[in-house]
Amino acid sequence: MAEDAKPLLIKRYASRRLYNTETSDYVTLDDIARFIRDGREVQIVDLKSGDDLTRQYLLQIIAEHESRGESVLPVNVLTDLVRSYTSQAGSVVPQFLQMSFDMLRDGQSQMMENMAKVNPMAKLPGFEAMQAQQEAFMKAMTSGMPGAGQGAGGATGQGGDSSGDDEDLEEIKRQLAELQSKLSKMNK
Repeated sequence: MAEDAKPLLIKRYASRRLYNTETSDYVTLDDIARFIRDGREVQIVDLKSGDDLTRQYLLQIIAEHESRGESVLPVNVLTDLVRSYTSQAGSVVPQFLQMSFDMLRDGQSQMMENMAKVNPMAKLPGFEAMQAQQEAFMKAMTSGMPGAGQGAGGATGQGGDSSGDDEDLEEIKRQLAELQSKLSKMNK
């Protein structure tokens, strides 16, 4: 697992070819998407300048999936993302998205844990692989966002203490109210 802790380094050559430094061979965007789905962190850098190109390539992977009809993001979400790039609320959107993905990931983890306790399907072959794939998906979806890899607040994973959940909910409500306030000010 120590090897998985450091990102897989992919170098982009001037020819725009992508080179996997671990296996010493060239890779495609599909290969990179597979690494991420398998739970690997990936870092893509330009060989000559040393610039980090990871975000650019992750967006390209998402765009290719969307263009093939593998739509995950509804049009209204994409529209709101475009708006956030041109608005002053752009600084709030990344934190909101990060919190949303953290909550989704934590909720999925909790659901999978509960299913494993009460669901006889949890004993079927492949169930753990499905669970790992969901975790890798969430990790891939949230990588590169501020606070990636951190839980959605300090109260998660503390057993049955619902006071931490109430505090998290209140914090989310407060941040949502701030976001709505900023958006309404922009519309005036």
